[in-house]
Amino acid sequence: MKIKAWKFFPSFYFVFPSLTRNFVPRMRYFITLSYDGTRYHGWQIQPNGVSVQETLQQSLSTLLRREIEVVGAGRTDAGVHARMMVAHFDFDEPLYCPQLAYRLNKILPQDIAVQKVEQVADDMHARFSATSRTYHYFVHTRKDPFCRHYSWLLHGKIDFQAMNEAAQLLLQYTDFTSFSKVNTDTKTNLCTITEAHWDEIAPGQWRFTITANRFLRNMVRAIVGTLIEVGRGRMTKEEFCKVIEQKDRCSAGESVPGNALFLFNIRY
Repeated sequence: MKIKAWKFFPSFYFVFPSLTRNFVPRMRYFITLSYDGTRYHGWQIQPNGVSVQETLQQSLSTLLRREIEVVGAGRTDAGVHARMMVAHFDFDEPLYCPQLAYRLNKILPQDIAVQKVEQVADDMHARFSATSRTYHYFVHTRKDPFCRHYSWLLHGKIDFQAMNEAAQLLLQYTDFTSFSKVNTDTKTNLCTITEAHWDEIAPGQWRFTITANRFLRNMVRAIVGTLIEVGRGRMTKEEFCKVIEQKDRCSAGESVPGNALFLFNIRY
């Protein structure tokens, strides 16, 4: 059988006109993107607000001329940002990935940017194949008009050394029920944290870094809120451990605002 020449239809992807329909299986693609979550109700599609997932799906469906469903590496809450998010989708024709990434960026809003699209193995999963995720949370200790949108202003004296010592205790535990949003559909509250520390990135500006194999809903914001209780001298390191061991959300500190939280990295 003679194979016809490559044909572009539409211009941003190409197929074997006759072979593809009958013999090419559905292929999986990863999209690496970033977004400013300020105006979104989180990553996941919501019935009462615009989400990043919905916006990306609509753009893909428009370009590929069929209904596309994307699966993200995780969920970010309303107002939370992502320096790196990964999502996958399936398609039954080979795509020209650089051109698709370019065209997606042309129609996506300015607060969502695609870094790359790439074909991956069929068994790769944006969520379940990820081995770790890293979040950053930013705080500043003096008024700064250039920090206000992406960092949280802390008032009063804060002991970051005590917060760092308490953060290291997180690595000794695996059950983080105390830092999880209640009444979720999560099957387990077990997580393995491999990194947790505060760093001063500029005078009066601090960044909390935390890496784990998985995170519970609201987990990072609840951990930061509880660590700040330690930093303010309202909770000892021993009491911080008791909070974790009690497995009770009511015993932990309040969740900090979402605008200062960034999903920073995902590893596979």
